[in-house]
Order: sequence, then C-alpha cells, then structure tokens
Amino acid sequence: MATNVPPLHPATHWKLRSRTLRFGSRPLLMGILNVTPDSFSDGGKFIDPVTAVEHGRRLAAEGADIIDVGGQSTRPGSIRVDADEELRRVLPVVESLCRELDLPVSIDTYHAVVARESVAAGAEIINDVTALTGDAAMPVAAATSGAGVCLMHMQGTPATMQNDPQYDDVVDDVYAYLAGRCDAATKAGIEVERIAIDPGIGFGKTTEHNLALLRAVDRFHELGRPLLIGHSRKGFIGRMLNDMDADRTAGTIGVSLAMCLAGVEILRVHDVAAVRQAIELFAVSRSSPLKNTS
Repeated sequence: MATNVPPLHPATHWKLRSRTLRFGSRPLLMGILNVTPDSFSDGGKFIDPVTAVEHGRRLAAEGADIIDVGGQSTRPGSIRVDADEELRRVLPVVESLCRELDLPVSIDTYHAVVARESVAAGAEIINDVTALTGDAAMPVAAATSGAGVCLMHMQGTPATMQNDPQYDDVVDDVYAYLAGRCDAATKAGIEVERIAIDPGIGFGKTTEHNLALLRAVDRFHELGRPLLIGHSRKGFIGRMLNDMDADRTAGTIGVSLAMCLAGVEILRVHDVAAVRQAIELFAVSRSSPLKNTS
C-alpha cells in the first residue's frame, strides 16, 4: 500500500568549521542578508554595516538557523565587483554577527580572499554560486578553511545567465554538474561531510526550468548531500502569478511548503518569520511528520 511518507534524509548532518548542523523535523532556514546596493529584492537597504548587523539580529530573532551575508549582487544582469570592495562591505558585518550571535554565519562569495578573511572572522560556511570555479584559488581556500561549503549550479555568469538559458534536460544536466563539482571538491581536499548542494533556482534558468527542478527535487537527494533551495522572492514566482509587481512572500511560502514535503534540508529565504511560522503550522496540521530522520 502506497503511503505519503517523505524521504529519509540522505545526509543527517552538515559539518561546518567548528560545529555540526543536524537535520530534524523541519528544514533549516538560512536568512538572507545582502550588504549590496543592487540586489534584486533588497538592494541598498542594508549597505550600511550598522543597519546590516541590526537586520542580522532581526533574522536571528525571527528564527533563522543560519545568516548568509553577501556583498555582491548576483541578480540577472549584475556586474562583478572586485574582491577588495566586496570585503569592505561584508567583513565588518561578519565580524559583528559572529561575535554577537550563537548561530552559524555563511559568507556568500566566489572570491577566495573574501572567503578566507570571513572564515578568519568566524564564518562557518562558504556559499559559492560558482561551485568553486569562479576563482582559481577558491578550492584550496575552501579546503584549508575547514568551513562547510555549498556548491551551486549556474549557467553562465550573473551578467549573462538569463540571456537564453538552454539545456538538453535541465534536471539531468544540473544533477550531472553538481555530481561533478562534489567530486572536484573532495579531490581538492574538502571532506564530503562539509559539502551541501544547491541546484541554483533562477541562475541561468527559465521559469519552466525552475519548475522542473523544483518538481524533481527528490532526485538531488541521490547525491547524498544536504540540499539547499534558494527560491525566495525570485522572478519565476511573479511570472507564475502573472504579476511581476506582486508581493512574492506568499509565493515563497508556497514553494517552501512543497520543499518541506520533498525533504529539502535548507531553505534560503528573506522572510524568515513568515516562512518559519507557515512551516510550523503546516507541520502540526499534518497527521504524519514532515520528515523522518535516520
């Protein structure tokens, strides 16, 4: 008799620099903190370090399990900034949050020097949208840092990725890429327990590509690594609602609940309080748990 039981966690934990995250009855929430003037949803709101740190505290109070700090926009069409400018934006924020908060801070960067300096300041995770390919020094920097590493798929660069994304089969292609990048990371000296994966929703994908990946997200559990999904407020939500000016919080929550049922371990979101409340009420309203753990 078929039952509607979510999959077991393929990875029960994610090993970080100085601690280990274990997966329980709901996905961990990674709160987004963009210290940028031009991010697609909140660019310019937290460019001041004091304001950024205040927002980091707010995300923690709302129930974030991880704070992800980024100093470079990766919205479609964005232009790369140099590592010195990125470091100037993020380092004071990372230092303050690591000192004040008892939860892991992630640095969203593909620059090795930014990763190294942020980890030295206390960051636990390197979240690299290029899966360690954007800077030749990054594999060694990530391996020697001891930090957890998230490897993401992106077709092209932020400046070009939405020009005309093409795949033979988006699920197969992204799966193969992430499998290859996991192998490359371990060969560079990164322990497999330190690796998480992200199929890169919105990064070089059309709306149909994004939906295909979300519908087939179970497939990525086959790689045996924690799975991170970053769908929050993205353009495909507006397109599905036929309103690009719509508030995308409700759409973000809808996708989040679907990802809960698929056993996704980590959700990267802007609206931590709203998503966490929705997940908690969704869980207690069900006759069986969202997930089973081994």
